[in-house]
Amino acid sequence: NITNLARQGAMIAILAIGETFVIITAGIDLSVGAVVGFCSMAIALLLAQDVPIWLAVVATLAIGLGIGLFHAFGIVQLGLPPFIMTLASLTALRGVGLLITNGATVSITNDTFTGFSRGDFLGVPNLFWMVLVVAIPAYFLLHQSRWGRYLFAIGSNMEAARLSGVNVKAIIYLAYILSSVCAAFVGILLAMRIGIGNPTQAEGWELQAIASSVIGGTSLFGAVGSVHGPLLGSFILTTINNGANLLNLNSFWQRIITGLLII
Repeated sequence: NITNLARQGAMIAILAIGETFVIITAGIDLSVGAVVGFCSMAIALLLAQDVPIWLAVVATLAIGLGIGLFHAFGIVQLGLPPFIMTLASLTALRGVGLLITNGATVSITNDTFTGFSRGDFLGVPNLFWMVLVVAIPAYFLLHQSRWGRYLFAIGSNMEAARLSGVNVKAIIYLAYILSSVCAAFVGILLAMRIGIGNPTQAEGWELQAIASSVIGGTSLFGAVGSVHGPLLGSFILTTINNGANLLNLNSFWQRIITGLLII
């Protein structure tokens, strides 16, 4: 069951880390669940065309980067509130994905690709190792680099950061790109795990990512957050849901418990 928990919590953990970068700047990214679904579809379509796995992964991550650039452009250049900009993407990406697939699910027949999610290394599931692949660089970026200090400064007082010489626009671009690239990576892992791509997948995951980040101590007002907090928050949520399933607790109660935990 611990192994199962590690696999279940890994994807929300990565999503929450990306979301945390945005929340620290006093922003929000409501589109991450839609990005996960869209990118799971994208890599499934690429693999169906016999594109090499490494190239399909790079192309899917590039899609995530492009979505992050689009969000930052709308927020920085057009002056749209982050809530509105990412809410628009949440809706639009689902629609674009359904148009591309005509509402159908794309199956993945590449056993090498799907087999990775079922494997383990040193007795630890591969999906959990992917959390470390993201969390370790994220930790150094957020807590040990100048860019990380700038993220906190912007979340505390954007105008003061600008007057101090911080390139506010570039840092906001960085935050939204990291969030979308993390979501694209989760889309790849989700496609690996269940062997299909569908733009309607990961519905509601944006709320789980935000909840995990907040439970881990990130402030929605900005300037307060960490990398280890969202990791802890995501696995707390996963453990509660898993335990509720084992106890045969009504799924409706699980939602109530999650809500109370957030409060």
